[in-house]
Amino acid sequence: MSKTDSDKRKTSRPGSSQAGNKQAGGKHAGGKAVTGKAFADKNFADKSAADAADKRGEQARPTRDTGKSTRGSKANVGKKPAAADAPELRPLPPQAKGDKLVEDEKLQKVLARSGLGSRREMEVAISAGRVKVNGKVAQLGDRVGPRDQVSLDDRPQSLKGAEETARRVIMYNKPEGELCTRKDPEGRRTVFERLPRLKGERWIAIGRLDINTSGLLLFTTDGELANRLMHPSTQIEREYAVRVMGEVKREHVVNMVNGVMLEDGPARFTDVQEFGGEGINSWFHVVIMEGRNREVRRLWDSQGLTVSRLKRVRYGNIFLDKRARAGEWVEMEQSEIDELSTLAGLEHRKAPALTPDEQNRWSRDKQKRRPVRAMKKPPQRTRKPR
Repeated sequence: MSKTDSDKRKTSRPGSSQAGNKQAGGKHAGGKAVTGKAFADKNFADKSAADAADKRGEQARPTRDTGKSTRGSKANVGKKPAAADAPELRPLPPQAKGDKLVEDEKLQKVLARSGLGSRREMEVAISAGRVKVNGKVAQLGDRVGPRDQVSLDDRPQSLKGAEETARRVIMYNKPEGELCTRKDPEGRRTVFERLPRLKGERWIAIGRLDINTSGLLLFTTDGELANRLMHPSTQIEREYAVRVMGEVKREHVVNMVNGVMLEDGPARFTDVQEFGGEGINSWFHVVIMEGRNREVRRLWDSQGLTVSRLKRVRYGNIFLDKRARAGEWVEMEQSEIDELSTLAGLEHRKAPALTPDEQNRWSRDKQKRRPVRAMKKPPQRTRKPR
C-alpha cells in the first residue's frame, strides 16, 4: 500500500478530521471536555468488552470513563440498568379493532355517524346539555374514544365506528301537507311516519321541504353524509318545478338570475327554464344552490309573482324516481349511494347485507308503503220488513 493511500485512509477514519472532532466533542457527566479520539477509544473498549462477554455467555456493561469494566462488580449485582441505558421507546400506534382504528374523535361527529341525527342537530343537542360523557354534561369540542360512555337525553348510546355504520339512503316522494319533523304537537302527519323502521338506527333527512312543497326528499342512516350534503360549502344543485300565477316578464327572470337581496341575504337562481302553461299559470324549472327556508317562493315574491305549486324534482345528481308515487319511498341502489358519497367528498362504503329479520321487516314495510287514503263510509243497510 502506498503512503498516499495510507494517508487517505487515516484522514477518513472517524474523529480524525477537525470537523469530526468538533461534532464529537462534548462533556461527560464529570464536566471534562472530551475529544473525538477519546470517544473512539471508549467505543473500542466497549466493543472489546462486549465481544469477550459473548464468548463467556455473559453480558458486559459499558465501560466508564476510567476504561474499567463493571462486569462482575458486587455493587452492581441485582441492580437494574440505569434509565439512560434503556432503549428509547416509540409511541404505540392507535389500537386496532377489526379494520377500523380506535381513536378519539369529535363527539358530534361520532353521534351523527351513529345515526342519532345530523352533525348540526348533535351540536344543538350538546349545547343544550342533552349529551353526557361518562356521567358529565358534554361541551362542544369534546372528543370521545371507544371506552367512553355516552348518553343522549339520559339514554345510553352505542357509538359506532366508520366501518360499522351502514350507509343506507332512501328516496321519498313527499306529498303536500306533511311536515319534515319527527313529532308535531298539533298531531299533523310527518314524513317520518311513512318511512321503513330501523333497529338501532334512525333516518336523517337530507334537507327539508315546507308543508306546502312536495317532491324529492332524501333520507340516510349516515349523519356525516347528511351533514356534508346539506352544508352550503358543498354547493349542490336543487331543481324545482314551479307553477307561477301572473304574467312573468323577461326582466323578472333576469333579476332572479342576477340576484335579489332578501331579508337573510342575497339569493339567486342559477338557471330558469320555461315549461309552458295555461291562462295565468305558467310552469318553470328553476335551479338553486342552497336550501334556505322558502327561498324559491321568496325569490318569486320579490318580483310580485305568487307560487301556486312547488315540487322538488332533483337533488344533486339524483332525480325523483317515477316508481315512487306521492307518499311512497324507494331504496336507492349502491351505485346511486356511491355517487352521492362522491358528491359529498366521502369514501364509498358498502352497506352490509340485511339480516333475515331486517329483510322480513323491510318487505312488510314495502307492502305498506303506499299512502293510506281515507275510505268512504259504507252505506248503512236497512232491513226490509218481512
